[in-house]
Amino acid sequence: MSETLAAGHVQRLRRLDCCAVSDALDRLKLPGSVSGLPQRSGQGKLAGRVVTMKLGTGEPPPGPPRHLGCDAIEASTALDVIVIEQRTGIEAGCWGGILTLGAKLHGVAGVIAEGSVRDIDEAITCDFPIFSRGLTARTARGRIVEKATNVPVAVGDVEVMPGDYVIADGSAVVFIRAANIERVLEAAETIVAKEAAMAKALLAGAPISEVMGGNYENMLRT
Repeated sequence: MSETLAAGHVQRLRRLDCCAVSDALDRLKLPGSVSGLPQRSGQGKLAGRVVTMKLGTGEPPPGPPRHLGCDAIEASTALDVIVIEQRTGIEAGCWGGILTLGAKLHGVAGVIAEGSVRDIDEAITCDFPIFSRGLTARTARGRIVEKATNVPVAVGDVEVMPGDYVIADGSAVVFIRAANIERVLEAAETIVAKEAAMAKALLAGAPISEVMGGNYENMLRT
């Protein structure tokens, strides 16, 4: 997919919210919504294309030593959100303050971590968006290592591929497969338009039972 097309998809996604996108996935019978990853830093929603990082135990891959996260940052653009899997069961930060600063300076849109992050006060000061499963002060050093960048990862019960799309806000984190992005965007935009019409009707004095009774219940069917 071209960068121009991807940029257009990200721009449209950033105008939506997680509930509309989740409803669109329901309409299309697709998975993607994950709960329990609250926003720890930054303001407002986060949306973009996915760059992945997988952490684990044991020895790092062969080659020159690299601090975890560096490859993901350098592989990212302003369109991208770094999505991390740290499901070892070991309490250790999968992201920290220097990485936050490096990502911010590089223009990365934000981070979503299936695991715990540390130095969250630094991320708050940087106004850098992070959504994570938990928080910790424990370093990754001597505990976990980076296994690979831009490989499949798991967030909640959703498999996430590099190049997929993600949106995160106060309600949830929602992933969209790259192959489905156009039809999910179209469905979500239709839902948002219908909700706007319902809100307009309420503001014009229509009874809530009338607005919610027919329109809302049938919204995902058409």
